[in-house]
Amino acid sequence: MTLFLQQLFNAAALGGVYALVALGLTLVYGVMRVPNFAHGGLYMLGAYFTFAGLTRLGWPYLLSLLVAALLVAAIAALMERFIFYPLRDAPHVQPMIAAIGVLFFMEAAIAHPRVFGPEFQTMPSPINAIVNVGGVTVTGQRLLVIAASVLVVFGLNYFLKRTLTGATIEAMSQNREGARLVGIDTNRVGMLTFAISGALAAVAAALIAPINLVSPSMGEVMNLKVFAIIILGGMGSVPGAIVGAFLLAFAETFGGAYISTDFADVIGFAVLVLVLALKPQGLFRRSA
Repeated sequence: MTLFLQQLFNAAALGGVYALVALGLTLVYGVMRVPNFAHGGLYMLGAYFTFAGLTRLGWPYLLSLLVAALLVAAIAALMERFIFYPLRDAPHVQPMIAAIGVLFFMEAAIAHPRVFGPEFQTMPSPINAIVNVGGVTVTGQRLLVIAASVLVVFGLNYFLKRTLTGATIEAMSQNREGARLVGIDTNRVGMLTFAISGALAAVAAALIAPINLVSPSMGEVMNLKVFAIIILGGMGSVPGAIVGAFLLAFAETFGGAYISTDFADVIGFAVLVLVLALKPQGLFRRSA
């Protein structure tokens, strides 16, 4: 029972991180109809910017996280304006190739010896406390990941459902041309959506980086997983992204604990294949 509860906390923390990254990608796909393959690069930049704030500038963890989120949000907005916007009328394969090129550029820039280098980096944990919950030992960082991811998800839901700006994003995701006809500035909404997606990816990376190692290729692995998540949940579905994130996290965590850690990723993708075999459209069909 102790092992089960231990893995439950681990899966909840991992699922929260997956959910934040997948939500950003889902918003971009819902608004722009473009799968942003550079999203993993934004996630990687968020980890390195936080790492730089902590180790090179000596900033507190919270300040490093917030600055990293703002910087990555700005980079994502510029990416939309100078890469995806000029390709808005091009065949879908061209924005996809451009996004992959941006991902490789980000990785090469970070891996340059004069920047951070290709080696794995260890980020110091801001919370070294160990908490005992019902006989289960949980690190303070994992509890922070769970609490922060829940707070951000609920905050994003409030923003989308209760604010005028959030309503314009939802309107544009449902009908871009209709949103333009009623006076919504689709260009501004597109940039804002990319900025939000970048900030979500950066926050997720900053939260999980003290637990995992930081490397220039970490975005490629996350890319595969979040694309699997949004396909599993239903392309463009926000609830589907959240459910898919936790389903994949629980499959990986419990599969690794009870079967083998060598097959943790395989088990997660096996669940993806099984669900799609039963529901090809994903768990949640995107609302029309």
